[in-house]
Amino acid sequence: MNEIPAALGLTSEQVSELLAAAGRAPSVHNTQPWRFRVLPHAIELHTDPARRLPVADPDDRELRLACGAALFNLRTALHGLGIRPTTTLFPDRDRPELLATVRHGGHKPTTAEMHRLVRALPLRRTSRRPLSDTPVAAPELHALRRAALDENAWLHIVAGPAERAEVGRLAVAAHEVQMCDPAFRAELAEWTGDGTRMDGVPAAQGGPLPTAPDAWVLHDDSCGDGRAPVADGDVEGGPLIAVLSAHLSGPTAELQAGQALEHVLLTATARGLSVSFMSQLVEVPGIREQLRRLISGAHPPQVVLRIGYGWPVPATPRRPVADLLVREPTVTS
Repeated sequence: MNEIPAALGLTSEQVSELLAAAGRAPSVHNTQPWRFRVLPHAIELHTDPARRLPVADPDDRELRLACGAALFNLRTALHGLGIRPTTTLFPDRDRPELLATVRHGGHKPTTAEMHRLVRALPLRRTSRRPLSDTPVAAPELHALRRAALDENAWLHIVAGPAERAEVGRLAVAAHEVQMCDPAFRAELAEWTGDGTRMDGVPAAQGGPLPTAPDAWVLHDDSCGDGRAPVADGDVEGGPLIAVLSAHLSGPTAELQAGQALEHVLLTATARGLSVSFMSQLVEVPGIREQLRRLISGAHPPQVVLRIGYGWPVPATPRRPVADLLVREPTVTS
């Protein structure tokens, strides 16, 4: 049966809407590496090991970030129903695949800011298209930083031509490392589809438009043909480049950083901003360490974002809610 169980005093239909909201979180290659176990008094967040990326993400760091983003969406959707969620991270050390448990923490009126985040849930997109040169205004910048701080993370803004140029150089170097790795290219191809599957990134959404050039859009594989990908860090204008870091290290910090990431992304969406990821900067270990030193971070950066004003893009496909459930084994006699 595919019926979604009732939980937390909510109907089956409401729980289904909660899980659909959680499932709209971003993930590398749109792998959607999360599952949920619905119990009468709790909703558990689990990893989906079948959706690991052993080449791009061998330590499952980005997998936990994605699950943290899904957790924030679940929390936000509960706030939208007037419920204060009570969340426990890694509640069972003997079950590392169980990342969090969410319970009903009582009723709480929804604030105006939370209403804005709830409305942004179905609208958030990862824009892989070029962004305009219009600078992000100070109030929006403050809101993005505050969103990260609210989830115990820090959003560093890459400022000044020298720092931007160095980040651009690192992005190109990381891109070349990855695209010269046959295993990475094979993994990327596996998750780049024709739009018929319910996960992955449709090929049509992966490249830049021919207009409004954005110097921070990295183009296709340059390995072996003598051409360099484009990431012109010497251009002082263009989109905002921001680096999200956690205050600690390890799996718990990664799950927390994922919640901060989604808080930043929903805040950006609510304020009319487009966002995409420069994942290569944190997926190549040596480059990630150079980036940490560049921004004087106490801990390695978790995510690098490209933020600005762009054009509407379609949503990437999403798995049906029924496919996200951890099913209890059937007992036969």
